[in-house]
Amino acid sequence: MSARIGLQQRINDYLAERRRLGFELHSRGTMLAGFARYVAAQHHHGPLTADLMIEWARHDKWHHETPATWAVRLARVRHFARYLKQFEPETEVPEGSVFGPEAGRVAPHIFHDEEIVQLLAAARQIGPPGSIRPATYETLIGLMASTGLRVSEALHLLDTDVDLKLGMLTIRQTKFAKSRQLPIHPTVVAALMKYRRQRARHVATIPEMPFLVSSRGQRLGEPLGGRQAHRVFNILRDSLNLVNRGGHAAPRLHDLRHTFAVRRMMLWHAEGTDIDQMMLALSTYMGHAEIFYTYWYLTAVPELMALAGGKFECFANLLGDGNA
Repeated sequence: MSARIGLQQRINDYLAERRRLGFELHSRGTMLAGFARYVAAQHHHGPLTADLMIEWARHDKWHHETPATWAVRLARVRHFARYLKQFEPETEVPEGSVFGPEAGRVAPHIFHDEEIVQLLAAARQIGPPGSIRPATYETLIGLMASTGLRVSEALHLLDTDVDLKLGMLTIRQTKFAKSRQLPIHPTVVAALMKYRRQRARHVATIPEMPFLVSSRGQRLGEPLGGRQAHRVFNILRDSLNLVNRGGHAAPRLHDLRHTFAVRRMMLWHAEGTDIDQMMLALSTYMGHAEIFYTYWYLTAVPELMALAGGKFECFANLLGDGNA
C-alpha cells in the first residue's frame, strides 16, 4: 500500500461507509487526513504498526501534551485500524489503554415529572411582579423539557422560527452547522401561544425579534442571555432542594434535554416499540451529529440501563428455555 495515496483512499472509503450509516464525522475526517500526512512524512511503507499510531497520537498540533488528548486521538485511529484490518490483515491495532481510558461523558440528572412541575411553578413566582420574566422562564423550562432542545437552541429561536399554525419549530445552523424542523405537541403549541400573547403586552412584535425575551431594563425585548438563563435556573433549582441523581455537582438546565431523550425511550419501551428502530429518528430530532451520541443514553443512564438489563434477562431466559 502506498503510504500516501493508498492510505488516504482507505480513509476515504472508511469515512464514506460510516457516513452511509448516518455518521457525520467532520472532525474524524480531518484527524485521519492528518494521520495520513504524518505516515507519509515518516516515509513509512508496509502495514501500519501500533507504534506508528501511538507516536502520531502524541503529535498533537495544539501541543496539549496530555494523555487524555492522546487517548482521544488514538481511539479515532484504532477504529480506522480495525476497519483496515479486514482488507490488510497485517495491520496492527494498538491497545486502547496505552494512554489510559478515553474521557467519558458524565451521567446526567434525569428529572422526575414532579420535579419539572415544581420548576415550572417556581418560575411563575419569580419577580418582579407584572414583568414578562416569570412567563419567559416558565416557557424556557417547559420548552426544553418537551422538545429536548439545547439551551442555546431555545435561546436563539426567533419569533419567525416558531410556527404555531403548523406546530413546527425551525432550529437554524446550530451546534453542528445543521438546521432542522421539529414538530411539537399540541399542548406545547398552546403553551407557546400563551407566552406569545403575554409577551405582546410588554414588547411590540417586530420582524426577526427573539422568541424568548429578556426583561431587564434597557434589555427588554432583547434575546434572553445564556448566562442569565443558567443563573436563574440554578436559583430555582436550589430553592426546591432537589436531590441530585446525576454525576455533575447539581442538576443543570441542560439536563432537561437529557430528560426528554430518556423519557422518550422509556415511553417507547413501555409501548413495546423497538427502540433500535426509532433511534435514528430520535437522533435526527435532537440534532446529534452521530447516532452513537443517542445510544450513549442506554449505557450512561440508570433508568435505561435497567431496561436494557431487563431485556437481556428475558433474552437469556429464552436461550435457557431453548437449551432445556
